[in-house]
Parts: sequence; C-alpha cells; structure tokens
Amino acid sequence: MKTKPDKLPEESPLTETILPGTKWQKRYWFIFSGQALSIIGSALTQFVLMWWIADTTGSVSKLAFAGMVALLPQALLSPVGGVMADRYSRKMIMILADIISAACVAVLVILFLTNDVELWHIYLMMGIRGAMQAFQSPAVEASSAMLVPEDFLPRAAGLNQILMGATLVAGAPLGALALTAMPLGWAVSIDVFTALLGIVPLFFFTIPQFRKEKTKASFFREIISELGEGIALVWKDHGLKRLFLLLGGIVLVIMPTFTFVPLLVKEHFKGGVEEVGLMEGLAGAGMVAGGILVTIISPKRKMTWILTGLGLSCFAVSLTALMPANLFWAAAFWWMISSFTFIFANAPLTALLQIIIPNRIQGRVLSLLNMIMALAAPVGLMMANPLGEWLGLRGLFVSVGILSGLVAFSGFASYHLKNLENRKLNN
Repeated sequence: MKTKPDKLPEESPLTETILPGTKWQKRYWFIFSGQALSIIGSALTQFVLMWWIADTTGSVSKLAFAGMVALLPQALLSPVGGVMADRYSRKMIMILADIISAACVAVLVILFLTNDVELWHIYLMMGIRGAMQAFQSPAVEASSAMLVPEDFLPRAAGLNQILMGATLVAGAPLGALALTAMPLGWAVSIDVFTALLGIVPLFFFTIPQFRKEKTKASFFREIISELGEGIALVWKDHGLKRLFLLLGGIVLVIMPTFTFVPLLVKEHFKGGVEEVGLMEGLAGAGMVAGGILVTIISPKRKMTWILTGLGLSCFAVSLTALMPANLFWAAAFWWMISSFTFIFANAPLTALLQIIIPNRIQGRVLSLLNMIMALAAPVGLMMANPLGEWLGLRGLFVSVGILSGLVAFSGFASYHLKNLENRKLNN
C-alpha cells in the first residue's frame, strides 16, 4: 500500500516497506536546497579556518592536528550516531546537530571579532562540529533513501555529488573573497545564517522512517545490541566486509593530501589564499561535472565505477604534486581531474549501499563505514607527519597517491566485491 508522505507519521512502526509517495519531488527538493545552503556555508568556514591555521602557523603538524580533532570525535561517536538515527527521529537529529554546529561558529565569530581567538579555540570548536557530524551524517544518509523511489537513488546520489562539488566551487572562492573583503570574524559568521536556512525546510516536511519497537532493555544495552546488529551484517558478508576494509585502507593512505593542500600551494607553488581558493574551486567544478555525468548515465555496474574512479582519482593526486613550481595551472588541472574521477566512485557507492542494505539498519551500517574512514583519516595524518618530514611535501603527495591507487585497483581481484551489487542483504 502506498502511503503519501504528507500524512506519514514520524512515529510509523517498523514495516517491510515505506514508499516515498507521489509528492516526493517537492519535499526532496526543498530539503535538498536547504542542505545545499548549509553545506556551502560550512565549506566556506572550513576553508577560512584551515587557511588561518596554515597562514598563522605554517606548520604541517598543526594542520594535521586540526584534521585529527575534527575527525576523531566523528569516528568515536559514529556508531552511537548510527544507532540513534535508526532509533529516533532522524529529522530532529539533523536539526539539533545543525543548531549546535551553528552555535560553535557563533562563538568563533565573537572570538575573532574581539581578537581573543587562540589556536585551541579553533581545535575545540572543530572537535564539537566533528562530533555533530557523527550524528548528522547517518541521519542524512539513511533519510535520503526514504525521500525518493529506489530507481531514482543513483541520480539522487549523483545530485548529492553535484552539491558537494558546488560547495567547493562556491565555498573556497567565496572563502577567499570573504577573507579579502571583510574581517575574518564576519567571514565565519556566514555559516551561522546558512545553517539556519538549512534547518527551516525540516520543520515543514516529514521524513519517512522505519521505527524499531521499544523494548524493556536499558538504553545502553539497546545501543550495544543494535550496534552489534550493524557490525554483524557487515562482518558476515564477505563482499561488504572487503568493501569497508578497502575504503578504510584508501582513506588511511590518501587523506593527508587533502589537509596539506594549502601548504603545497604555499611552499611549492609560492601561492597564497587566492591560489588555494582557485585550486579548491576547480576541484569543486570537477565534482560538479562528475556528478552531472553520473546523474545522466546512472551507472549500472556500480562496483566497476567505484574501483576505477577511486584508482584514477588517487593517481591524479600524484600528478598534481609532480608538476613543476612554475606550472600551477597544470597542478590545479590534475587536482580537478582527481575530484572529477572521485565522483565516479562516490556517487555509485552511495547508491549501492542504499539499495543493498535494508533501510531499518542503514543508519548503523553507514555510521560503521563513517567510523572506519574517520578513524583511518587521523591515523593517516599521524603517519604522514614523519613521512612528510622525510620525503618532503611533494614526495608525500606522490607516494600516497600511487599507493592508494594500487589499493583501489586491487579490488578487481576480489570475486566477493565484484558480486556485491548483484544482491540485496538481509537482516
């Protein structure tokens, strides 16, 4: 039986199927547009804060630590966030996470405007915002599968990648423009307003959701039990387990390059905030182009796209750093190609997981993937710090790009990985 979304209660019980209804387009586009504004504001703030750290300290270790404090809380809390997303209202989780993140930015605005900001303030607020991502990400990812019909999921994933690219296209150049046009505190304040705009549509639309029946067990026992269900699903399935380990391995190796881009531009290409903004903007353009292509094609052989896209993206990172200091435009081109090919992997990956994993457990399984990648990222940053001192910044980029690309292409040797998309998992 089809249930129209406008009349679907948030407290709907656990059933075998919940369909998005005939009016799903209006709800989807309003929520999508609100989230787009919020994400662009967050990207602008992230750019401003990372540039401030790079420009103020010029330290690889301090940039690496900034990445770690943003990612570690997300990694440690992701399992709890996934359980909460499956257990409680995903819409309310998204709203509360956005409000808390906006409050953190508001504190930074005051500190910058009063010239009282210190490095530890930045670290603390980045850590809190990272913790909020642990709750928001699984709620958003699991909700998106309930907002559209299944045959639209690959295109929805492509649209999400277009959005992520647009955040770089708009976020980095706007961040650079804001830094040159206004005091740093006012530049950061833009994020507060965009976060509020992202919250507004959530008050006017319901988000269909499976709800697990309440039991008499204690809250913490239920959290552990439900988290165990997600881990068991991944661990018992050979294809899904290999996919999660492969993605974690790639993130472990390649992640430091995204944190160290401002230093590469500053030290090797002798550029400033405008060049960093341009490079990130072109990367966003690559993501938009890749997202458009994936949305149009709606890939059927998703695993082939995932492995090929990841491998090519990693190799392009190496080519970025191999460019001579006087060929910044060539480096920016390869950085754009890295983002373009990355979307070939990320959009089909999102659609694949949303299709094969039952929605009633998606929050837990997706949060487990987030945890693996979020834990791999700070470990990679810790390893990259001494490697960067030994190999130099360019040597680090080249080495990790080649290694992670080989890891991605190794997935073609796995029968279980190649067969994963041909079935749906049961739980």
